[in-house]
Amino acid sequence: MNRAHSEAFTLLELMLVVVILGTLIGIAAARYANTLRRANEGALVGDLGAIRSALHIYYGDSEGVYPRDLLVLTASASYLGSVPAASIPPYHPASNAVLDGASADDSGGWLYDNAPGSASFGSVYVNCTHTDTKSRFWTTY
Repeated sequence: MNRAHSEAFTLLELMLVVVILGTLIGIAAARYANTLRRANEGALVGDLGAIRSALHIYYGDSEGVYPRDLLVLTASASYLGSVPAASIPPYHPASNAVLDGASADDSGGWLYDNAPGSASFGSVYVNCTHTDTKSRFWTTY
């Protein structure tokens, strides 16, 4: 049998194709994971904006008074139907817990400064001291 005229692939050629496909799949999977994380971050920033908007409307309706806690915004669904869950993967599971105070404890959820003497009184933040995909700390949003 003359091997010069064989039309079959050699084992080396097949292994090379498998290595190339594996590399391409690895790159695609990493990009997909990054895109998914950025989408979750965008949703979190949107939820933060919704809470802040509800706070500003409450502030205007109550003639310059911030609520004692964020749950006041959900009473009768006047300002928010419910406090949205802050999902901060891979650092914290989704949580709609609200920490009252001026400093983050990195437990996930939201941080609401309800101390009247505080410089950031009436502000709400993400209660996470980790960074997002742009290397910004979540507490700076």
